[in-house]
Amino acid sequence: MILNEDVKKHVDGILEKHGKNKKELINIIQEIQKEYRYLPEDVLIYLSDKLDISQSKIYGVATFYENFSLEPKGKNIIKVCDGTACHVRKSIPILNAIKKELCLNEKKHTTDDMIFTLETVSCLGACGLAPVITVNEKVYPKMTPESVVELINEIRKEEM
Repeated sequence: MILNEDVKKHVDGILEKHGKNKKELINIIQEIQKEYRYLPEDVLIYLSDKLDISQSKIYGVATFYENFSLEPKGKNIIKVCDGTACHVRKSIPILNAIKKELCLNEKKHTTDDMIFTLETVSCLGACGLAPVITVNEKVYPKMTPESVVELINEIRKEEM
């Protein structure tokens, strides 16, 4: 991402909202990630200068917390639960169906068109609904490989 004036203004607005307080770093980068769906390197460098925090400290925070991403994510984040309840109720075939449908694999988690990103999580806290996935935080219970492919196709239609 090239840091243009609009991006700088937007980031400056986030910084102002948090009083340019170094102690607000996590909240600041949460807002930045919400806006861009990841933490662009140029923005983190800009933050380092504006907050007078070393780049290594900012990267340390960004890489320590699992919810932060330094890689661009798709518009629709699919999270597949592979906790005990979901795993026992066959979450792996659902995960494999998503990978096949979206042409993703262990190393490639985001579709080329930036519409989908696939993540596996340890628990979504909905064990009674297992196997469960979320798409952009919306819970989809009792999924099957067939129903997840239908859902992906519905989302694709909405994106057109």
